[in-house]
Amino acid sequence: MHKKISGGVSESVVHDSAIRHVTGQAVYTDDIAESYHQLHAALLLSPHAHARIVKIDLSKAWKCPGVEAIITADDIPGVNEVGPIFPGETALASGVVQYAGEPIVAVAAKSESEAKRAVAAIEVEYEVLPAAISIEDSLAQGLKVAAEHTLKVGDSQSALKQCEHVVSGEFHIGGQDHFYLEGQVASAVLGEGQEMLVYSSTQHPSEVQKMVAQFLGIPRNQVRVEVRRMGGGFGGKETQPAILACIAALLSVKSQKPVKLRLNRDDDMIMTGKRHHFLTRYKVGFDNEGRIGALEMVLAAGCGQVADLSTSILDRALFHSDNCYFLPNATLHGIPCKTNTVSNTAFRGFGGPQGMLGIENVMDHVARYLKMDPVQVRIRNYYGTADKNLTPYHQTVEDNIIPEITEQLLNSSQYFLRRKEVEEFNASSRFIKKGLAFSPVKFGISFTTSFLNQAGALMHIYADGSVYLNHGGTEMGQGLFTKVAQIVAEEFQIDLSRIRVSATDTAKVPNTSATAASSGTDMNGKAAQIAARILKQRLIDFAVSEFKVKPEEVIFHNNRVTVGERRIGFSELVNMAHHARVSLSTTGFYKTPKIFYDRGKAKGRPFLYFAYGACVSEVLVDGLTGEYRILRSDILHDVGTSINEAIDIGQIEGAFVQGAGWLTMEELYWDSKGHLKTHAPSTYKIPTCRDIPLDLRVEILKDSPNQEDTVYRSKAVGEPPLMLANAVWLAIKDAVSSFCAPGENPNLNAPATPEAVLKAIGSLS
Repeated sequence: MHKKISGGVSESVVHDSAIRHVTGQAVYTDDIAESYHQLHAALLLSPHAHARIVKIDLSKAWKCPGVEAIITADDIPGVNEVGPIFPGETALASGVVQYAGEPIVAVAAKSESEAKRAVAAIEVEYEVLPAAISIEDSLAQGLKVAAEHTLKVGDSQSALKQCEHVVSGEFHIGGQDHFYLEGQVASAVLGEGQEMLVYSSTQHPSEVQKMVAQFLGIPRNQVRVEVRRMGGGFGGKETQPAILACIAALLSVKSQKPVKLRLNRDDDMIMTGKRHHFLTRYKVGFDNEGRIGALEMVLAAGCGQVADLSTSILDRALFHSDNCYFLPNATLHGIPCKTNTVSNTAFRGFGGPQGMLGIENVMDHVARYLKMDPVQVRIRNYYGTADKNLTPYHQTVEDNIIPEITEQLLNSSQYFLRRKEVEEFNASSRFIKKGLAFSPVKFGISFTTSFLNQAGALMHIYADGSVYLNHGGTEMGQGLFTKVAQIVAEEFQIDLSRIRVSATDTAKVPNTSATAASSGTDMNGKAAQIAARILKQRLIDFAVSEFKVKPEEVIFHNNRVTVGERRIGFSELVNMAHHARVSLSTTGFYKTPKIFYDRGKAKGRPFLYFAYGACVSEVLVDGLTGEYRILRSDILHDVGTSINEAIDIGQIEGAFVQGAGWLTMEELYWDSKGHLKTHAPSTYKIPTCRDIPLDLRVEILKDSPNQEDTVYRSKAVGEPPLMLANAVWLAIKDAVSSFCAPGENPNLNAPATPEAVLKAIGSLS
């Protein structure tokens, strides 16, 4: 038996930058060495949610010390456009501002403080216009950023009339700020002629390249975008960084000097998009056993002032409004509401969490109406046999493993025993109540916009046997670079230490998709694997020719290559191939198979496969204050065949806690004039170590390889675990329900802040 290499697939290798992260040595965009002539930029933001710009007076700003460039929309040589899908999203406001915090003027000066003083000296005259701030405002006025979209299966209207029971309801699902540790930042360096180098903290370098090029009115081949790492992204650095990069680039052109634009936390939260908030309304029909016969659901998404990625996000919310449940008759309707607030954008889960929470709330309502354990209702509605596996978007569920996960987790968590204990505790406790809840997850993997499902990689093997790898994925702390390097190590059967993954660079791998949709490893890992196999085959062909052996006699293992009766070091074989003029450089390209979606027909297969998981959470709620504590959470999650269990478990834990933050404490609040009032850690609360469950048990589902031909039969792990936190919200709701008579469904909105909990308790009869 051959000795194993160090750092191959399925080994729990430490994140490649872990030591640098904790010692402060990791270099982020703001840490890149500055030029002697470096300028710093600041922005003038609109104080109004909706207003016409009557006059801009820059005269006093130009007189401020250190100022070297000032730009408005009138100074843009190309197209003032940063909309990723639909036109109409500007980098600098032109004529009208549509949200409080929209950039109007940018200043570059010798220091950041000088730039900010100049911004303060700018005088702008506005004509204030009526503004729609809430989803209700938008619905009342019929304001939308794009067309509505509907999924239909069966005949829900007729089926509702046949059902034994029908209930309806509505609830609000709040948004969420990304609160990445590293804020938005871009640095632009003007080169020879029209050349522009942009360092950007972005999940989508090619998108930034495209926007900067059209903003400056130059070809994309003149713009190079590089990103080594981000200090967190979570979707907030998919489309949002383009605005900063465009402004910094134009200021660099105007000043003929390098320009950095870095947002402080307040400005970052005020001017960048969030997770979409939703208003969900439903009517559901079911039988005495809790089996759903018909569902009609409306998902109204608060999109902000322009579309950004809202249509795709709303599509994914609709696609996940079934979660794990077969809906024989369903009409799911999505409304992309326009409001005079910042344009909401991608966030981990990309609409899936909002759709999934909607159906979980429906399941709870059904169970409480029938006075049944919600677990039983959920199990009875699972996708199952051939006649119960068609989704509302007409994709067949082929890989359903949620029944096995459910059985395993309910047993390991002792759910039914603890359910009795919770009921006994609540019966004897007047003001303090416990809640226990189970929630499953079925999350579709692939970009729902089909052309985005492609990735490329560039690979060199140097004559000493070391490997250089570049791919289109970006590293934001999730361990993508480590996983992809492990895949390459496994392919060549060499130690991980012999592989270097370089900074993502549009000059090396072009036309890349964003590192998003949980597809980073699926796509970039596969592209790298394809590149490695091309080079490996070249080495095999060389060995066959050189040593007169058959291809099957060339075997790579533990940094060596067996060639017939010979054993040659990997480096030695590479050097020999180099001297024989064998090309040791190639590219790899991968496109996800099988997927398509016809939006006109609302039918297709938008996902290659599904990732599954489940969580049981127990909470303690104080009925006098609304405060609560997460006592315990048990998680069982499906990652297929894990490439790196340590990284996967870290992703599961992090996503779960982030999801719990969204559903319990992270509250965004705009006043009636459209000003975001929660734009700093003092007013916007994110989870800390005190908010993690006192007892957190995370397990990866064993012996469950992906049925699809993904890289080493692994599954995506970035987004799906976030929705495991639904169990926390449901457990809080379960505790709230114990303050009322059986059969009543508490009206609890998300996030379930102490105030929301008290309000829900107070509304009970």
